[in-house]
Amino acid sequence: MLLSLAIWIPVVAGVLVLALGERYARWTGLVGSILGFLVTIPLYTGFDLQDPGMQFVQNFPWIERFSINYHLGVDGISMLFVLLNSFITVLVVIASWSQVDNRVAQYYAAFLILSGMLNGVFEALDAVLFYVFFEGTLIPMFVIIGMWGGPNRVYASVKFFLYTLMGSLLMLVALLYLYGKSGGSFAILDWHKLPLPLGAQLLLFFGFLLAFAVKVPMWPVHTWLPDAHTEAPTAGSVVLAAILLKLGAYGFVRFSLPIMPDASRQLAWLMIALSVIAVVYIGFVALAQTDMKRLIAYSSISHMGLVTLGFFIFNAYGVEGGLVQMISHGFVSAALFLCVGVLYDRMHSRMIADYGGVVNTMPKFASLMMLFAMANSGLPATSGFVGEFLVILGAMKTGFWLAFLAASTMVLGAAYTLWMYKRVMFGAVANPQVAALKDLNGREATVLGLLALAVLGMGVYPLPFTEVMHASVNELLRHVALPKT
Repeated sequence: MLLSLAIWIPVVAGVLVLALGERYARWTGLVGSILGFLVTIPLYTGFDLQDPGMQFVQNFPWIERFSINYHLGVDGISMLFVLLNSFITVLVVIASWSQVDNRVAQYYAAFLILSGMLNGVFEALDAVLFYVFFEGTLIPMFVIIGMWGGPNRVYASVKFFLYTLMGSLLMLVALLYLYGKSGGSFAILDWHKLPLPLGAQLLLFFGFLLAFAVKVPMWPVHTWLPDAHTEAPTAGSVVLAAILLKLGAYGFVRFSLPIMPDASRQLAWLMIALSVIAVVYIGFVALAQTDMKRLIAYSSISHMGLVTLGFFIFNAYGVEGGLVQMISHGFVSAALFLCVGVLYDRMHSRMIADYGGVVNTMPKFASLMMLFAMANSGLPATSGFVGEFLVILGAMKTGFWLAFLAASTMVLGAAYTLWMYKRVMFGAVANPQVAALKDLNGREATVLGLLALAVLGMGVYPLPFTEVMHASVNELLRHVALPKT
């Protein structure tokens, strides 16, 4: 029941916002998002750490003729993402309070419905249900970018939609093939046990790869992301970076690794190569950016490259490091985009060159942004360090040079993040608009303060995040090690 509530409370709240109209949109949205978060907390407190299987399972017939069920469940891999999504939704609702003044009801409804859909992706154990939610997330995000985005919003939203839809069509063919092979079952857990010849596994792997690689996004299908981030409103960028990018990486551990383990091992070299290119090359691309949002967007691609690298080195350090990095990136990227949003609200510019000396007029803001910049650079005692350290540790078991390339993310991350911070925050105040800036208000300080606590808490004491995934990750790796052909 909890899993259904996590999906449908935000969706119903979104519909209610539309029904009640502009006047009550903000408060209805806030209540709906907080209720949506509260119902996910028992998933964590009631979670059995020793059980590697699915928990809180719900399974009802949906379309019986094709054996399609409303089948939900979470394990140690997916449960944290449900909490992360519900937590970020609350922050997004608060952060957007005074940012939007046109079509407020539609704006909040889109975010709430998107939140419910995202929880559905992480909870679905039926392939058709997964596909419906996976594709369903496109519509609210398309609307958010297309209606409340920047000057090139239509181009960015159409590019985002076409890229992600194109990738998903091949996945649909792969799902239908597995349905036929399994004797008419859409249960994802049944497919995990399905014996498949290597040739079929390789074809299926590429079918899923395009859908998930576009969502991550992996190099070279990453070009939609900087455009989408640049044009999206601040809250749209937050959800896009913190949650939507996680769908592709989650797909790899839920579908590609357990259903096609032989193909995953056979093509690990390709996935590792693409991941390393994302980490190193995209890191250098980030260095060249003049727009703060584009810089953080490229930073996201680089950090997600480290996640896929962790998954395809097939050891517990790598997989757990990748999962922890996903959670940490959810906090850090959300915080950085909100920081850019704070500046954009006041100056209506995202260009680094327009700033300088902000610390003189916004000392509280500069202190918080320094913490998030350090976390993005992988500083010890911040959440950014934990996942990166585990992935590098896992890579070292595979080979020194792979670990060396993975570790370059820390050097490059520090270079582009701190260089941006230095140019925006320090130096003389050359722009009179900067001299007139006001520091954080209570709402902004609350949102950024909560994220700061999350970043520091996870960095100083990561055990509550890592212990829930141990059993499920070990079971996944045991499954991947068994030949299926």
